[in-house]
Amino acid sequence: MTAPKFTTLGCRLNAYETEAMKALAEQAGVSDAVIVNTCAVTNEAVRKARQEIRRLRRENPNAKVIVTGCAAQIDPDSFAAMAEVDAVIGNTEKMAPETWAGLSANFIGDTEKVQVNDIMSVTETAGHLIDGFGTRSRAYVQVQNGCDHRCTFCIIPYGRGNSRSVPAGVVVDQIKRLGQQGYNEVVLTGVDLTSWGADLPGTPRLGDLVMRILRLIPDLPRLRISSIDSIEADDNLMLAIASEPRLMPHLHLSLQHGDDLILKRMKRRHLRDDAIRFCEEARRLRPDMTFGADIIAGFPTETDAHFENSMKLVTDCDLTWLHVFPYSARPGTPAARIPTQIDGTTIKARAARLRAAGDAQVTRHLAAQTGLTHQVLMEAPDMGRTEQFTEVSFAAPQPVGQIVSALIKGQSGSQLVA
Repeated sequence: MTAPKFTTLGCRLNAYETEAMKALAEQAGVSDAVIVNTCAVTNEAVRKARQEIRRLRRENPNAKVIVTGCAAQIDPDSFAAMAEVDAVIGNTEKMAPETWAGLSANFIGDTEKVQVNDIMSVTETAGHLIDGFGTRSRAYVQVQNGCDHRCTFCIIPYGRGNSRSVPAGVVVDQIKRLGQQGYNEVVLTGVDLTSWGADLPGTPRLGDLVMRILRLIPDLPRLRISSIDSIEADDNLMLAIASEPRLMPHLHLSLQHGDDLILKRMKRRHLRDDAIRFCEEARRLRPDMTFGADIIAGFPTETDAHFENSMKLVTDCDLTWLHVFPYSARPGTPAARIPTQIDGTTIKARAARLRAAGDAQVTRHLAAQTGLTHQVLMEAPDMGRTEQFTEVSFAAPQPVGQIVSALIKGQSGSQLVA
């Protein structure tokens, strides 16, 4: 019998949940299995999931192939119909010990091939206790799952369900535990992080959670926030940005576009000026703040003028790290039904221009760091990251997991050199 193999596609939250699944599968004694944790954010992501399933079946002809994740949650029957697949389990079921115990006992025998329930009926998110993952230096803690918003391009709420929050006490206890294991940085992660707390007693906000963590865990060196919706940033979050040096000066923003009409057609809750104002205020409070952002190129009805507003947003907000998504129509979303779809060649060209603008911003950011001293969290003997999440390379090996003071001498490619 061989230990199960896991493949993760998509977001950091999926990677986090894969680690939790590994522990559940091990506890249940699951063996001779391949588990694919899928993503559904784009049609391309679903295509890659099917491609990965077929590859893994070829490479593991005697193993049972189990498919889970957002794509499996949204369209379980299509994955169950694949000859390569033995079982399909939903996003809620994949985190339940009894699911893995059932798979171990029956494999697959009497177990139903499809175990996917209505994700919209789920009202709680457990704080899955794992030992952190990725590197020995940084741990990720899931504090929220699901999304109550219905952006017209996005299928994810149908894979993740409505927003659910992990109670603050559970989050604090887990971070304390990770600190005791030697992690010097913790990242709070979720599907719609700034909606944390809306379903909890007293409706606390994300800023309340951040301040509570930093107050109750004074020996935690670094706390980082993953992706946020800037329009939902609360007063305490801004206070933490201004007053808490242990909160890292790097925010990834879900901006999606730079034109007001397209933002309205996306059903976003902010306008262009809201994004610019937020970035200006955050940088006023914390001058060393850097921003990443998600931007979609080629949303239906996007004209050249609309697109140019996205291009200008890169410099107007002084964004550094861009995640550019070429739009692809996702069946089941309102945007896929908009008659005026943009042709693929135009989408590709616009995405390339956005990426080039992002590369230029990175070059500017790197050049401005020469001569500065940064506190760098080491991820490997020769590489770590600054407070702003910039990679730094070292000629001499440094202790992995430790925070070292580094004088920046220059840059090489997309890395700083210390």
